[in-house]
Amino acid sequence: MTATLEKPRLLAKFDEQVRDAVMKEFNLTNVNDVPRLSKVVINVGVGRYLDNQKLKQDIRDTVTATLTKISGQKPIEIKAKKSVSNFKVREGAPSAFMVTIRREKMWHFLDRLISLAIPRIKDFRGLADTSFDQAGNYSMGLTEQAVWPEINMAEFSFNHGMNINLVFEHSDAKKSRFVLDQLGMPFKRDEE
Repeated sequence: MTATLEKPRLLAKFDEQVRDAVMKEFNLTNVNDVPRLSKVVINVGVGRYLDNQKLKQDIRDTVTATLTKISGQKPIEIKAKKSVSNFKVREGAPSAFMVTIRREKMWHFLDRLISLAIPRIKDFRGLADTSFDQAGNYSMGLTEQAVWPEINMAEFSFNHGMNINLVFEHSDAKKSRFVLDQLGMPFKRDEE
C-alpha cells in the first residue's frame, strides 16, 4: 500500500492561479517562459563566532540543529578557500553552514516562511522589494532563528541569523516580484 502525498499548498496555488496571472500580466504565450522557483538556499555564516574555542562545538551543534529542524535536511559545512589576515580567516577553517532545498520540501519551506516565520519577526513592516538580482533571485535575511515555531530557544545557548535565497529560472526582478507577491510574500507597500 503506497501513501499518496498531498501537493504542497503553495505549489497548487502556483499551478492553478499564479502561472496564468503571470502569463496574462507579462503577455507570455509559452508556459515554459513562466518564472519558476527552482531552489531555496539557506546560509548561516559562523566564521566570526568560531574564534572562541570554548563555544566552537556548541555553535556548530546549534547551527546544525537549527538548519536541520527548519529545512528537514542536514546542512553542509563550508570551509574558507583562502586565508585573509585582515578578517582573521584561515584557509580550511569553517566559515558557514548551508542547506539547499528543492522540489516539494522547498514549497513546504516557503509556505512556513510566509505564513509562520515572517509574521513572527519583531516590528515587522514588510520585506524590502529591492533585494532582487538581474536573474530575478530574491535574498532576505533573518536576524534570529527564534522566528521559526519549531525552534525552542531554551534548548540553544547561541542566537544566530540566516540568509535565505529564493532562486528562480526564466525570470527577472519584475517577474519574480510578481510571482512572490501572488504567493503571499509580505512586501512593503507604498504608502500614499
